[in-house]
Amino acid sequence: MTTHRNPAKPALAPESGRALRVVAEGVPAAVRPDKRARDGRYPIAWLTITAPRGVTPTATSICQCGRNLFAAGHHKALALIADHTDHKTRCPLRADQEGAAA
Repeated sequence: MTTHRNPAKPALAPESGRALRVVAEGVPAAVRPDKRARDGRYPIAWLTITAPRGVTPTATSICQCGRNLFAAGHHKALALIADHTDHKTRCPLRADQEGAAA
């Protein structure tokens, strides 16, 4: 009598609570949450900071309202980062979103 499992059948879910699915015959893979699930929010502004060791740091602030700013140098990049944070309170696109939610 053999006790091996049939490789064509899906594996049982582990004790951790994550369900498994079979992607190939006998090869289980963890099922992850759908990253594309929408909750009504979406990004409208991006801040990109580049500061490699020994090179001038840079920062870019882009927003869907038309904002597109760039700064190079330590002090200018820090000022742009602070301005990007402040822009969140002044952006007309964010004000519309927050008003609609209320």
